[in-house]
Amino acid sequence: MHFDLNLYSTPLLFGFAQGWIYAVLFWIRGWRHERLSDILFGLLLVACTFEFWEYMLGFGGVEILWKELEFFPRNFSLLLPPLVWFYLKSQFNSDFRFQLSDLRHTLPFVVFALYHILVFAQGPVFVEYWKENIHFPIGIVHLEQVLIFAVQVVYFYKAYRLYQQYRYWTPLQFSGTGSVSFRWFRNFTLVFLASGILSWSITLIDLWFDLDFWHDWWDELFNAGLIYYLCIAGYAQTQPRRLHFEPEMDADQQEVNRQDKMSEAEMLQWDHLLKQLMHAEKPYLEPELTIADLARRLQTNVSVLSAVINKIYGKNFNDFVNAFRVDAVKTMMKDPEVAHLSLLGIGLECGFNSKSTFNRAFKKATGKSPSGFNAPSG
Repeated sequence: MHFDLNLYSTPLLFGFAQGWIYAVLFWIRGWRHERLSDILFGLLLVACTFEFWEYMLGFGGVEILWKELEFFPRNFSLLLPPLVWFYLKSQFNSDFRFQLSDLRHTLPFVVFALYHILVFAQGPVFVEYWKENIHFPIGIVHLEQVLIFAVQVVYFYKAYRLYQQYRYWTPLQFSGTGSVSFRWFRNFTLVFLASGILSWSITLIDLWFDLDFWHDWWDELFNAGLIYYLCIAGYAQTQPRRLHFEPEMDADQQEVNRQDKMSEAEMLQWDHLLKQLMHAEKPYLEPELTIADLARRLQTNVSVLSAVINKIYGKNFNDFVNAFRVDAVKTMMKDPEVAHLSLLGIGLECGFNSKSTFNRAFKKATGKSPSGFNAPSG
């Protein structure tokens, strides 16, 4: 079997190889660190490579898919969207494990695969008969495309909603959100949206102008480039802490339920103990402080503490702790003994874990940047 390396086939071949190499690396890391998210990401990369391998082989002059394997299932388009969603779930919750009921998410792919395998098993002559008299004439091919589109829409919505719930949840739990960054999860979701939009746009243009095989190369090239981004950015994205996010209900409703269960006297009592702890032990100086840490020190639970902070201060946990840090920064700015420290150095001493977080929190609390606040008046 000869593969022709040319301008069209070579970039796709490199993307295909890159996806499989990194998939193995993710599986190895997932096995070593017992991280289901890495296992799923490896599967996701493999599914992505099969989105463009038809064109890779076609542009390379290999026609096995259109001869010996005609009508055999060629891609995992109906599994890719659920894999995206499950990857996010496993990243947001280290304890996530598959249940038997999760098999329902594979049902569209199973139906699609069984249909194609049953027809393929009848032999090449039957396949040609079926294509010419059933599959294309009565529109089954169009039903498959509609199914793929519907699955992509449903799971993108599920993934986006899950991401939004996670983004709301993290400031309620962590005083520094740098280690549970939203950027990777946001970009991860958006690149799949961009891939879907480009792919369907090319498909519609193809149907309208009846383009040939060579003009379909552009969205396949994008998918090959997507592999590179996912491999490099995904492998660099670590999971520094074991997250336990489970969106059982809307986060706003959870907060309301917590507050409804507590009397005003109870809230004031917990607030008194919380302020004592913050002033006496200064836990806000710890960059990785979480609401669970404070709850353990106060011998209560996260729900109680979260309700107190939200009801009495009108803030989430992240803003509540950062307010103490900003006050500590303003105090240190006036201290001549720390004149040798830069503003960032002072911010790091007061519990902030990055320049961007420091600047953002300081401006939110004071309306000015640290440098603007410290600048001499007049």
